[in-house]
Amino acid sequence: MNFIAEIEIDLPRAEVLHKLINTDNYQHWQEGFRSAEHISGDIGQFGAKMKLIYKFGSKQKIWIETITKRDLPFQLHANYSNNGLINFQRNYFNENSEGVTKWISKNEFIPTNFKMRLIIIFMPGVFKKQILKQMKNFKKFAEENQSLLNATN
Repeated sequence: MNFIAEIEIDLPRAEVLHKLINTDNYQHWQEGFRSAEHISGDIGQFGAKMKLIYKFGSKQKIWIETITKRDLPFQLHANYSNNGLINFQRNYFNENSEGVTKWISKNEFIPTNFKMRLIIIFMPGVFKKQILKQMKNFKKFAEENQSLLNATN
């Protein structure tokens, strides 16, 4: 399953990227984020691997991130895999003359087990909705310093 998600952030590209790639900031815009653990390679560079741990209620989700292309400030590509799904994510960053950055995220989701195959077939919108939600959370964090840590339920 493939889709493109995009959002405009009212900040210069350099500032967007500084906030986006800093793992210390993930907790402020990635729902459920708990920790990041470096596995191999030079951190943030091509070929680097990192373990990302999320918690949703009583369930823990672990994703392995592999940087597949780093051509900053223009693009950053990574693969995210867990025990049921692989997300090939290609991120592009364009800045206009007013200093607004457009973040374009091209995603391809590949199920690696039967359960995920069914979810992709019967509920494909779940994945796009989650990516868009994270992008909106990031926009609020980057522009307004609004953190998920301060959100009330």
